[in-house]
Amino acid sequence: MLKLYAMFLTLIFLVELVAAIVGFVFRHEIRNSFKSNYERTLKQYNSTGDYRSDAVDKIQNTLHCCGVTDYRDWRDTNYYSEKGFPKSCCKLENCSPQRDADKVNNELVGIFLSYCLSRAITNNQYEIV
Repeated sequence: MLKLYAMFLTLIFLVELVAAIVGFVFRHEIRNSFKSNYERTLKQYNSTGDYRSDAVDKIQNTLHCCGVTDYRDWRDTNYYSEKGFPKSCCKLENCSPQRDADKVNNELVGIFLSYCLSRAITNNQYEIV
């Protein structure tokens, strides 16, 4: 029984290792595919509650961001021309951002800096006290 458990753990480890290698090798294709799909989803965004729009709202609320690269990505959409920025772009709760860019999240710099901090820590570029 213990050998079977060890064999399953080894199998799971190998599957995770292969997935990590494949993800690393194809990281540029994955990023480009995600970016193009997300841009297309923004252009098709509406507030009627379909699953794509819900996914965009969830991503923007969770990551505190707006658009693919920043809030200016919304200006090319039909939704922006009709209603302005979506509520999921709000910095504060209970706001209606409409077309005011100062009320929307554009914390891409914060995301970039947190990535740099994470990378510095994983590269052991910190001083051990």
